[in-house]
Amino acid sequence: MSAPEWSQDDLAEKAECARRTIAAFEQEKSVPFDRTLRDIQRTLEDAGITFLMDGARGVGLQETQENSDLS
Repeated sequence: MSAPEWSQDDLAEKAECARRTIAAFEQEKSVPFDRTLRDIQRTLEDAGITFLMDGARGVGLQETQENSDLS
């Protein structure tokens, strides 16, 4: 399985947020509101991505399961 190859527009649509929110976060220009971060995380987890944590600090991502609805 491979990770989803989504554009910023794709992720924004699936996470129900603005593309500019995704772009600014990727460029480390801003951090989205907590609710938006949860929506993005949930969207990626639903696509089979696991967030690896060390306490409250994120340390990486891992593909977890096959999911036929990645596109």
